[in-house]
Amino acid sequence: MRARDLAEPYPFVTTDDDAIDAARMLAGQSLPALLVVDADGQPYAIVPGSQLIRQLIPAYIAEDPSLAGAAGDQHDGELAERLAGLTVAEWAPRSLYAPPIVGPDAPPMEVAALMARTHSPLAAVIERDSKGVRLLGTVTAARLMQYFLQAAQ
Repeated sequence: MRARDLAEPYPFVTTDDDAIDAARMLAGQSLPALLVVDADGQPYAIVPGSQLIRQLIPAYIAEDPSLAGAAGDQHDGELAERLAGLTVAEWAPRSLYAPPIVGPDAPPMEVAALMARTHSPLAAVIERDSKGVRLLGTVTAARLMQYFLQAAQ
């Protein structure tokens, strides 16, 4: 079994898409992470949903969650407004969320190690050829766990 065998299609957004549309896709499809591709269709970022939420909340609350109680519910409706006018690249900069990438021949243990090291719930599987880089799909944590559980039987 190799990464190409474990890879599945995964919804994605582009760097130029509106951040609010990306947030709606993440929420509407209950995705564990946002897969962002650049204009050439190459992986740009993979951002766990928890980190996207972190980008929305005030920094002082992210640093000290006990302050959230004092803030109450009054700011909850404003959080989505922070996305207005932002592109996905501005909301989820590559410098913070470089995508975990593997080649098609990577063994499952390599994919698992990469996902563990990067704290990512998925890894992009790419193939390089004379025409460039092509996204084959992603390996999700759920798919990898399914494989390991089946291999144990």
